[in-house]
Amino acid sequence: MSSIFEPMNHQDIPELIITLQNADLELRKKLISEGKLGEGYNSEMEALHNHNADKLNEIIDIIGFPTVEKLGSAAAYAAWLVIQHSIGNPEFMKKCAQLLEIEVKNKKADFRNLAYLKDRIATFENQPQLYGTQYDWDENGELSPNDFDDVEKVNQRRKSIGLNTVEEQTEIIRAQAKNENHLPPKDLILRKKEMEDWKKSTGWIK
Repeated sequence: MSSIFEPMNHQDIPELIITLQNADLELRKKLISEGKLGEGYNSEMEALHNHNADKLNEIIDIIGFPTVEKLGSAAAYAAWLVIQHSIGNPEFMKKCAQLLEIEVKNKKADFRNLAYLKDRIATFENQPQLYGTQYDWDENGELSPNDFDDVEKVNQRRKSIGLNTVEEQTEIIRAQAKNENHLPPKDLILRKKEMEDWKKSTGWIK
């Protein structure tokens, strides 16, 4: 199998990771402009996310988890975003969470990034999230946090890592969706069924 590093040098890794991120953000912007972002997992976006995950996984196998110390802040953030969006690759996301946890313990990564990643994994496994970072459309056509255990506990955890309250964040998330004209799905029940089927097919749940 050919490597993405032929003939690329390791010094090119930060730029490559940022390129992966930019492709993701550009496609998201395109889908928003076309009004397609809220209608399930777009096939073009799914393919790009899987492609980006494969590329980043190869990089991680060579250099380890992409931290600020190794790559600079821009590339480290880009890598985290690619990981957050690699939802079709449960094993890769879990692998990254384990590696990121080690870096956090060594004070080489931000706990907030780990919180977002762990919440994302929990949400896809239909488990309550700890930090209330993950959102989806509710029956009122509003973006609301996915399931969590207790709002007071969530806010205590959020405060401990420098995040605002879940109530404050919800206002921000909803305002952002409105500004981007990010619309709820036309049939929420159907979308939820399709999402559960997708979780099973991808291996998040049985």
